[in-house]
Amino acid sequence: MQTPVALLIFNRPELTRLLVAEVLKARPPKVLVFADGPRPDRPDDVELVRATRAIISEAPWECEVLTNYSDVNLGTKYRPATGLDWVFSVVEQAIFFEDDCLPHPSFFRFCDELLDKYRDVEQVMMISGNNFARDRRFSSDSYVFCHYVGIWGWATWRRAWKHYDVELEQWKTLRETRFLDEILSSEAEVRLWRGFFDRVISGESRTWDHQWQFACWARHGLSLQPAINLVTSLGFGPEAAHFKTFDSKLSVPAQEMAFPLRHPTSVTRSQASDKFVVEELFGLPASPSPPHA
Repeated sequence: MQTPVALLIFNRPELTRLLVAEVLKARPPKVLVFADGPRPDRPDDVELVRATRAIISEAPWECEVLTNYSDVNLGTKYRPATGLDWVFSVVEQAIFFEDDCLPHPSFFRFCDELLDKYRDVEQVMMISGNNFARDRRFSSDSYVFCHYVGIWGWATWRRAWKHYDVELEQWKTLRETRFLDEILSSEAEVRLWRGFFDRVISGESRTWDHQWQFACWARHGLSLQPAINLVTSLGFGPEAAHFKTFDSKLSVPAQEMAFPLRHPTSVTRSQASDKFVVEELFGLPASPSPPHA
């Protein structure tokens, strides 16, 4: 394996232990770990954070391990954002997992090969490990390109991450243009994402990933999506930041990717893949968007 691995951990030692076990088997050349600090209103966080960080320090790594641990709680908006800023200040490319992600071993090779293949293709902004379509296939190739990003196990380059802005300043300029209408397929979809981005600007939203979706769209970028799901999420439950209850649509087992990879003949967006996300995951119509007033 050639690519560094970055991990975001917090207060879930058992999930972190499972993830670390898979990363150890992959034997990356470098591991970068960043962590948030305990929440001031949750006394049990102190011990859980300590126990989770101990898994990193006690693991039998065979590579360089760098850590970036916050003493204070930065939250679900700023800790991922600042942590990934740190990662890409150190390395040119990385595979990234939050602590509740469990990759299939073949995901590491998948990323290694495609990070190399598309390193200089500016339109390709990231490589995702996610495919929630189960047995539905959008192509006979090993992967497709789509507008929607999947961030439960993914990889990217410094050249792409440099366009990320956690505060979403560019949205203030693009909001009154046809920016979203030209990207998305329906008025309902436009309204959904205008709302997401507006809540980031207002401070109501405390997430980091909508800003990454914006960064990709603002660059007319595409996400590379595998033909099968390569990373499963274990992060459903009352302690989760976002998914408090189990969602069967998003809980898809990870499968093994077949090699050698079958590559698309061109970097072209899969309309079928994006249509699935819009209709099946968001529950929206994917009909043509009327002119934006």
